[in-house]
Amino acid sequence: MRISLLSLAATAFALPAQDVLEPRATGSLDSWLAAESPVALQGILANIGANGAKVAGAKSGIVVASPSKSNPDYFYTWTRDAALTIKCLVDQFLSGGAASLEETIEEYINSQAFLQGVSNPSGSLCSGGLGEPKFNVDETQFTGAWGRPQRDGPALRATAMIAYSRYLISKGQNSTVANIIWPIISNDLSYVTENWNQTGFDLWEEVNSSSFFTTASQYRALVEGSALAAQIGKNCTNCDSQAPQVLCFLQSYWTGSYVLSNTGGGRSGKDANSILASIHLFDQSVGCNANTYQPCSDKALANHKVVTDSFRSIYSINSGIAQGTGVAVGRYPEDSYQGGNPWYLNTAAAAEQLYDAVYQWKKAGSITITSTSLPFFKDVYSSAAAGTYASSSSTFTSIVNAVTKYADSYMAVVEKYAPQNGSLAEQFSRSNGGPLSAADLTWSYAAFLTALNARKAAMPAAWGASSAKVPGSCSATSATGPCSTATATLPVSSGTTGPTKTPTTTATTTSGGSCSPTPTAINVLFKETATTTYGENVFIVGSISQLGNWDTNSAIALSAANYTSTNNVWFVTVNNLPVGTTFQYKYIRKESDGSIRWESDPNRSYTVPASCNGATETDTWR
Repeated sequence: MRISLLSLAATAFALPAQDVLEPRATGSLDSWLAAESPVALQGILANIGANGAKVAGAKSGIVVASPSKSNPDYFYTWTRDAALTIKCLVDQFLSGGAASLEETIEEYINSQAFLQGVSNPSGSLCSGGLGEPKFNVDETQFTGAWGRPQRDGPALRATAMIAYSRYLISKGQNSTVANIIWPIISNDLSYVTENWNQTGFDLWEEVNSSSFFTTASQYRALVEGSALAAQIGKNCTNCDSQAPQVLCFLQSYWTGSYVLSNTGGGRSGKDANSILASIHLFDQSVGCNANTYQPCSDKALANHKVVTDSFRSIYSINSGIAQGTGVAVGRYPEDSYQGGNPWYLNTAAAAEQLYDAVYQWKKAGSITITSTSLPFFKDVYSSAAAGTYASSSSTFTSIVNAVTKYADSYMAVVEKYAPQNGSLAEQFSRSNGGPLSAADLTWSYAAFLTALNARKAAMPAAWGASSAKVPGSCSATSATGPCSTATATLPVSSGTTGPTKTPTTTATTTSGGSCSPTPTAINVLFKETATTTYGENVFIVGSISQLGNWDTNSAIALSAANYTSTNNVWFVTVNNLPVGTTFQYKYIRKESDGSIRWESDPNRSYTVPASCNGATETDTWR
């Protein structure tokens, strides 16, 4: 008898299975988010073959969009949805999630090596086939009529695999990345460099034109693809030649007040496509860069207002909700698919952009309001005016608090219209909020988890947005890159090793042995045992830039995702710490009233080891 991953996840997290989730506590967003988090993770795992509880017949590593087989039939694997889901799982794994997630990630990578070679109506591996949007769950081609090609999938798949590859490199497994994963990534990058300036169907599969989300995804993939190549002794010269032109083209979507999400389609262009693109381009290492539409940039914030406002008057469930308070968010105001309703994933994305923006402001230590972003700020802070406000100012504090509250109000909409068992469909009714369309949509669960991580300031690693430099003029170029069948198979782990290890009550450092080449920087997982009360959050701050240079406004938030009444552990992974660096640090608590409490002296000290497997530092609050 097969034991489902859904049941295993419920056991691992010591919480009820999805279909018996107890009713949430009314009026407490925090309590609902805590209960929904394991349900969302279980919902994803139940939709991934071969052991997913709801997708019998799906091959190993295949991410199924939804178990729904009729009205609508979503029992397929979409390259885009699968990649976004796996990127979510990679981020969960790297931030201290269950070690068993690594097995799922590895199985996905193996499945994609196979799918790249499946000839389909869009072509074969090296003749356009990577632009095919979806496949049957048994890894055979889908031959029905569809909106093809869709050119965001290869870029998103590359990004998901690059995130995991960086983790393997931090463990000294460069050869695994170079010989097994890179050939898959390289094929996807070649597809992007050759086809980025060609039109295709957008992420909603309806408009055949240029799409903001697609272009944004392609730019990110080329930048981080080039960086990964350099790390493993490869090169992607076509990435380097095409990325600036893709970035240049990305600027053309700006209308002056919002993003024109699609260049065709005969619609207003106001579309959640653009909000999803902004959070995909989020990079914790840069500030409010408008060229890459960072979530806190004036263009992204102005666009957020225009897009979300477009739904305020057309959905009955949004009636009477004032600007500056979260509403149910759909795809675009002209939408008529399944009746044209709000989507859970887009509503969560609206919250995630705002959480990202708050993180960026706190890290930068200031907020700049321009004439472009002023309408957004005035919605949440009526006395807002153009200017720059330092973190020491009352205006900064007021705005951060207001935007955080605004973000929470979008998550409260998701809570309000989610069933008591925590299941998330694709849509919910514009008139009464009841779930509609495909049940248990995998992307809905992933969007919830990424928004929740942003709320906790458990941010994914930087991808290279700091390198963005827009050329003086745009050129419609392309470059044909290498393309060959990826034949190697990634060995699937047992799921018993990974970033999560059983914490102890004393400070210890876990590191690997010798490896070649010796890493120059590694990821360090910090765990802090601290018994906290409702409203308290734990942060780490220290003497190096990665830990905020002792600035509490730039302190790194720890996650309480695995916190239980018997295991009071908070954790965070700090990426790319240079080997041999010695620094001092402390943990702090930020209370619900904004006050800060430091742990007692002396400062803690840590030296980054030359570890093949990263390192773990386990501490206890003093």
